[in-house]
Amino acid sequence: MNPEELLIKKAAEGSKAAFEELVERYKAYVFAIILNFIRDSHQAENVAQEVFLQVYISLPRYRYEGFRTWIGRIATHKAIDWKRKEGRVAEREKPVDMQQFSQRENVSGRLEDELVLNEDRERLKVLCDGLPPRYRTIVRDFYYEGKSYRQIAEEEGIAEKTVESRLYRARKILKEKWKEGD
Repeated sequence: MNPEELLIKKAAEGSKAAFEELVERYKAYVFAIILNFIRDSHQAENVAQEVFLQVYISLPRYRYEGFRTWIGRIATHKAIDWKRKEGRVAEREKPVDMQQFSQRENVSGRLEDELVLNEDRERLKVLCDGLPPRYRTIVRDFYYEGKSYRQIAEEEGIAEKTVESRLYRARKILKEKWKEGD
């Protein structure tokens, strides 16, 4: 049993410290998944809490088959559930637009655009995951968590200019890798 499986086993058996370690390891990953669906970081944090609550409840039934994938599926499902719930609420509050019944929209074109956009997002996520850690952390903090240069600099113990230059280099690396894949 590898160290991560041992940690998961301890968490499933009720170890608070082990579960907290799992949360620490996966909170950025879970948050990034949710943020892809929910463009509001405050709401994404709420959904992330729901994800970890579900993980805690379901952990005893976990079958040790790719924890990252498993927790990613839970995060995706919770984000989709949130979007559906919010959509129903927003739909009830929205006045009926009679023009929508007379106007035909190009649904297939929008669906195709959305599929391409999702593929691009997933590809970009994979490329970001492949960045060296010092760049990956700053990209995650700036783009996914919405932190300022100052916040990142304080947390990382580096100058704001260093944050700026690392973001520049990270974008340059991502751009090159993106072109290689085309």
